[in-house]
Amino acid sequence: MARMHWWIMAVGAVFFLWFFIPAFVVVNIGNITGMAVSALVLLYGIFYRQVQDVAGRLWQTRGGRAGLSALGMVLLFILLIVTVETAGMIRSAANRAPENTTAVVLGCSVKGERPSRVLNERLCAAYEYLNRNPKAVCVLSGGQGDGEEISEAECMYRYLTGRGIDGARLLLEDRSTTTAENLQYSMELLQQHGIDGPITIITSEFHEYRANQTAKRLGITSYSTPSRTFFLYLPTFYVRELYGILYYKISK
Repeated sequence: MARMHWWIMAVGAVFFLWFFIPAFVVVNIGNITGMAVSALVLLYGIFYRQVQDVAGRLWQTRGGRAGLSALGMVLLFILLIVTVETAGMIRSAANRAPENTTAVVLGCSVKGERPSRVLNERLCAAYEYLNRNPKAVCVLSGGQGDGEEISEAECMYRYLTGRGIDGARLLLEDRSTTTAENLQYSMELLQQHGIDGPITIITSEFHEYRANQTAKRLGITSYSTPSRTFFLYLPTFYVRELYGILYYKISK
């Protein structure tokens, strides 16, 4: 037990850095939450004995026991939500498509005319999928946002054709700004070209669950072809996606 506070401090410090490093590139609710929780864990490790003493004294009083019990219930509830959402992410990412299923690549930010790291990861997954499934058609879905000199769809088209993918297999959907619009407009585009049937969604592994749930809400049969997120960024985007899934569940 004497070494416990050192282990707690080490865990807090490692995770704080893991969430802090991506802040040089991207700041969102994911790394803000991660840094805040990691800082609390680090402080708990530093003041371990003092916190234990205060908690012990509080537990001796009726009000203190009620407060600590309520705090424990809140933490357990949060842990339950995180566990359920994480299980959904893992299960959805493993739901792979049959051969030559029509693909829809969900866009992400473009830096000028170049794909961001996350979009580049999705494009690598799309390139591999299209090479493995030579009869598959692919929709590149993403509009043009602030700071983007071209649409996300156009950026993806340039990348894939530049690596040798036949442009005739690629359909550009360049109006969407949300996941729901990505899928809705992509299906409309496929229908215009007389293409029906299920799709496989190519997006980041952490995003597959919400994307497939959105497809289900729209009446679309979908599978997953996940990209792999760079390990330094994964915790940040994973925590942000926990919020995204919660908001999706509450708002539907």
